[in-house]
Amino acid sequence: MPLESVYLFSRWIHFTLLFIYSGCCFYTALLAPRRWRLTLSHRLSSFTLYSAGGCLLSAWLLLAAQVGLMGDGWHDIMMPGVWQSVFSTAFGRMWQIQLWLPIISLSALFFTQQFGRNLALLSALIQLCGLAMVGHAAMYDGMLGILQCINQSIHLISAAFWIGGLVPLTVIMRAAYRESSRCDAICTMMRFSSYGHFAVALVLVTGIIDSWILLGFPPRSFQLYNQLLSVKVLLVMLMIAIAFYNRYWLVPRFQRADYQAQQRFIAATCLELVLATCVLTLVSFLATLSPG
Repeated sequence: MPLESVYLFSRWIHFTLLFIYSGCCFYTALLAPRRWRLTLSHRLSSFTLYSAGGCLLSAWLLLAAQVGLMGDGWHDIMMPGVWQSVFSTAFGRMWQIQLWLPIISLSALFFTQQFGRNLALLSALIQLCGLAMVGHAAMYDGMLGILQCINQSIHLISAAFWIGGLVPLTVIMRAAYRESSRCDAICTMMRFSSYGHFAVALVLVTGIIDSWILLGFPPRSFQLYNQLLSVKVLLVMLMIAIAFYNRYWLVPRFQRADYQAQQRFIAATCLELVLATCVLTLVSFLATLSPG
């Protein structure tokens, strides 16, 4: 398999797993009622465990692919000198943090108290900020570079709240069918929906700022990067339309125990997840292209 393909796949899987882990942590540390957080943590344990472990593996895979790309191919991955060269770059120095943080994420899962849930969320947020510093935001120096990194960090955290929160949402939706957890599950979903408005707004605003910094306004060309970015924007807008349909048409019917509305909600959320997968695939590919 070409190293370029391995690099793209590892970026995509790393983004996807980190988003899922972050979404679960938002629920268990902040969104769920306090009395239900431990129970929800147990129900999401498979997602958090596998996504945190997957982040660790994908971080090493991505780094190994980067080493091979900086060298002359697969055989240079076994050369310590090439690894040292990569670690001396800005990417390498920042990525070393990405190799340690998933270990902290995994360790946090073994604490049943609120401290463990808070630590898990903190490790996820730091990893998201780290991703912001190894992408296109690293192209700039000085104040513009700092502002771009901050903007990209906010963009990734907001996107992780929204997109990453869709996976555990399907679990919480099933919990809403049970009489014992119905009240807590609906309360959690309503909180996610309410804060989700703010997250979506931040995704849009920071995305516009990012595009303005990278491409200028109006864009100077309409090459492959701009074309794929346009597709990404269209997919995000479609996701927003589905989210509004869920929130303002289907969720109000939950209080009446409308089984059909709940089924439609799950179906619409699954469609939103498919679109989110396409968006993350484009994000991974766009990171390998020069803006413009």
